Amino acid sequence: QVQLVESGGGLVQAGGSLRLSCSASGRTFSTYNMAWFRQAPGKEREFVAAISWSSTMYADSVKGRFAISRDMSESTVYLQMNSLKPEDTAAYYCAADVPSRGYRLEIRTNEDEYNYWGQGTQVTVSS
Repeated sequence: QVQLVESGGGLVQAGGSLRLSCSASGRTFSTYNMAWFRQAPGKEREFVAAISWSSTMYADSVKGRFAISRDMSESTVYLQMNSLKPEDTAAYYCAADVPSRGYRLEIRTNEDEYNYWGQGTQVTVSS
């Protein structure tokens, strides 16, 4: 079992920045990949960014503006969001892609591949 707790959401003006955090517990952090997804009102949940032991991946809509990172010593993943736009407004969820055994090496972007989820944190960007 893995527990995920997010923090850092809030209200920000367009062009501003926010940093989301997701603290993980319950399984060796280095054995699985982490990702951020988001869901805007009336829309389906979409992939934002993911990180493995050695690489990252981003949705085209956030590339160059958002940065995902992880602190192995703190078992925490971060999402630094810069140059925020009103269309970034959504509930943001961190997720863990935890293998049944061993290590997860490849990054996956399909939400169905992620078996543990945080409770979500709201990000609102005003114009």
